[in-house]
Amino acid sequence: MIGMLKNVAPGILLLCSVVLLSVRDAYAADPPSPFALSLSKAIELAYKNNKDIQIQEREVRIAKSNILGAVSQMLPQVNLGGAFTHNDAVLSFPGEAAESTNKDPGLFTGYKNNFNTALSANESVFNGGGNIANLKQSQVNLKVQEQTLRARKLDAEFDARRLYYGLLLAFETERIAGNILGQAQVHYHDVENKFSQGTSSRFDLLQSGVYVSLQTPPLVKSQKDIELIMAELNKLIGLKVYNKIQPQEKLSYFPITIKEDEFLGEAALNSPQMIVKSLGIDVEKWGIEIARSYRRPQVTADFDWYYQSDNLGDMFNPRHNNWYAGAAVTIPIFDGFSTKAKVDAAKSKYAQAVLKKEDITDQIAVDIRRACLDLRQAETVILSQRDSVVQAQDALSISIISYDNGVDTNLNVLDSMVALSQVEQNLASGIYDYQMAQAALDRTMGRSVK
Repeated sequence: MIGMLKNVAPGILLLCSVVLLSVRDAYAADPPSPFALSLSKAIELAYKNNKDIQIQEREVRIAKSNILGAVSQMLPQVNLGGAFTHNDAVLSFPGEAAESTNKDPGLFTGYKNNFNTALSANESVFNGGGNIANLKQSQVNLKVQEQTLRARKLDAEFDARRLYYGLLLAFETERIAGNILGQAQVHYHDVENKFSQGTSSRFDLLQSGVYVSLQTPPLVKSQKDIELIMAELNKLIGLKVYNKIQPQEKLSYFPITIKEDEFLGEAALNSPQMIVKSLGIDVEKWGIEIARSYRRPQVTADFDWYYQSDNLGDMFNPRHNNWYAGAAVTIPIFDGFSTKAKVDAAKSKYAQAVLKKEDITDQIAVDIRRACLDLRQAETVILSQRDSVVQAQDALSISIISYDNGVDTNLNVLDSMVALSQVEQNLASGIYDYQMAQAALDRTMGRSVK
């Protein structure tokens, strides 16, 4: 048996190898097409697949259910019930007592075998305003959860913009690194030809070769950055990590007018963080009313209509039914300072809510100030580098021609390459920084691009 396995195993391994190689060759011959992705599509998919958004959507549903629960406390509670009781002994009446009333005496004194069916209703007429305050608090809490959901969506949108623009920057960085490496390789071959003809020094040849080797790591790093950002973006939008993405936009610059005062005003009205903190004050205000309701009178009303008999088949007739209705008033006198403790705690929570709103107001002002400064800084970089790209390209062309004619040095050619790559990278980074500053500003103001 072991010998057979030894003979079969190599065949199985060979077969598996052939299959794996076939799959690899098929994949290499026809790799899956990159997923075309626009910024708006990325944001839409981020909304759909973000777990924090999904969790918060459930919180909104819970808040809606809590409103219905608060309403139910203000409505009558109606119940239908039945019971059977066996008594060892009951009080009996003389026969003439049964003739003096249209009700069965057992209805009042009970039966040995007692069947009972009752329809009961009770209503909290007034509980110190606690039910109304609880309903108002639940309604405000729903608005809090809805604004929190909007904040979650803004966070997901910011992450989508961050990764999408980051991918555009990585592609641009790869392009710059690839161009500079290609230019360096072409220049190295030119120097190599000149060296073979005796018109260039060995130092220039070595210097050019070293420069080529120095340009390889930035290109490899940019390619790694592309793969890593793609993986993070795929995770955000719900695609497989190894999926290739083809962005539909280019890294571009669209300036906006910076009006810090207007941004602050918009944030005060539209920022979900600001709205949540304002609503939090209302939540705690109604919490104070709920706490105060415990020291106010409580009024309840009850009504019961029931049938009682010792014969289940003969229960529903006028001799066996009865009803009663009543109301009760309870006035709290002393509860051991329990209500005072609740009111004091509610007031402290209210004061905390006010302070939290003041704190978020200051923080939003800081965030808007930071975003405006970042916009100005990035815009300065963009404007200073945009025209310099053409100048750096011209300078590189001049230095190459001058070196070919023997009137310039190899070092100047390499310096011109470095200057061009730095200007292009500064411009790309400046555009990315501008886009991210605008994305941060939009999130702070509660403004969505969707």
